[in-house]
Amino acid sequence: MVEDHSDYRFDLHHFQKRVRQKLKDHERYDFSPLQNNLLKSFFDLVQEYTKLEDFYRITVVVLLEAMQLESALYLLDEEEKHLRVVCTSKEGIIRDQRSIPTGIYLSDQAYKTQNSYVVPIYRKPPQVSHEEGSLLGRNQEPWQSYMRVLGMLEVFPFERIKESDFFFLTKYANRIGFRLQNRLLAHQNIQHLKFINSLVMDIEHNVIIPNMYFKHLFNQLRKKIGELQELEEQMRDYKKNSNLDSEACSSMIDRLANMRGDLMGYQQEMLKHHANVSLFLESLFRREHFERGHLVLRPKLCRVEKEIILPQLGQYQSRMKANKITIAMPKGMDEVEIPIMVDKGLLAQVYANLFSNAVKYTEEIIDEMGKPRKVVAYGREIIEDYFGPNQRGVKFNVFTTGRHLPLSEVNALYSEGFRGVNSYKKPGTGHGLSFIKHVIELHGGRVGYEATGQGNNFYFVIPLPTIKFLQPWPEQFEFDEE
Repeated sequence: MVEDHSDYRFDLHHFQKRVRQKLKDHERYDFSPLQNNLLKSFFDLVQEYTKLEDFYRITVVVLLEAMQLESALYLLDEEEKHLRVVCTSKEGIIRDQRSIPTGIYLSDQAYKTQNSYVVPIYRKPPQVSHEEGSLLGRNQEPWQSYMRVLGMLEVFPFERIKESDFFFLTKYANRIGFRLQNRLLAHQNIQHLKFINSLVMDIEHNVIIPNMYFKHLFNQLRKKIGELQELEEQMRDYKKNSNLDSEACSSMIDRLANMRGDLMGYQQEMLKHHANVSLFLESLFRREHFERGHLVLRPKLCRVEKEIILPQLGQYQSRMKANKITIAMPKGMDEVEIPIMVDKGLLAQVYANLFSNAVKYTEEIIDEMGKPRKVVAYGREIIEDYFGPNQRGVKFNVFTTGRHLPLSEVNALYSEGFRGVNSYKKPGTGHGLSFIKHVIELHGGRVGYEATGQGNNFYFVIPLPTIKFLQPWPEQFEFDEE
């Protein structure tokens, strides 16, 4: 198979063209040796010093030392509505709030004041279409027409500025703006990361730990249910010992029994929901995720069906029932289940996403017997040599009946934000399958999709450690529908 290098050749031609254009530009600029050395010094120093305030100092000091020109740097405030002075060649960093000198204002064009020359500092120009650009000026405040401007550079005294310096100062301000924009974005990102790390500690302290108090409340509720059961039994004994057979007494006992059953059901549902939410909170808001900038696994020995699949299936069972979806469960899977090392919280969310999709996309089909069938099934199988010689994988499947996915969509299925043509009228963000892919690949596994005789199978395969099993692992499972 011949590899296609057309994209690479296009990229090279594009950059070759840009280099030629830049060479011509600089030849046309015809900067003096002093001006060229000033730009080189600026570039070297802003790479040497990383602090934002040092960048401001370099901006004004370079002009002072190289051209004996004083300067002041004005930038937009946080709301990007008003200019503020941040640094001058006479005072350095300006920390106090002070009024802008008369004659200094925000503009997208250079202008002259009584004793200075003021140049706009442009950020990197946004990539917008002609139509979008034409809309920027409509129904906006005056300051919004200068969205590309970060601030202004004032240079003085004006009488020392030569005619040839005007163009150079414009280009120098451009260099300041492009690099300052990158520096500001980097600074903003650092601040965001610090905030996120602080937020995670707050979540751990104010949400996850207090969330454990619900267990105490559930235990108290369970205790009251027990007391209700004792009262019910006492009334039965009272009725029996006093030879009462009144309908009122029997009705009261039945009401107590029904009330106790209902409360027990609510308590069990609350307990399961709390356990699931707690698991998701713990696995998503781990401090390690935010400290390292990516998901960090906490693998533990886990029986996947009992500890992950069935609890997640329980969360969606009522919705499947409401959509008239039958759940097909594998026979014997729990009897021969082998514990494997996985991150229980993250893998639980994998199944939550798969079952959530099953609720939305399972369709009724007519099987080979001519009967309607609308089914969700799960299962697993061992695949020999899946990850290489003597490296087995365990394949976990979630099958749904329905039409096959178009071939054009299969390759993009696990991509971030992808949504198929059958999903436009259904809620969702297109994040679920890409999350699944990310989690499974962190486990060293792979995800996939396959069209089957009656529908679609979404699966993932995780490496299986080489161990001796106490029981043989069946190659296939029969399914019960319940």
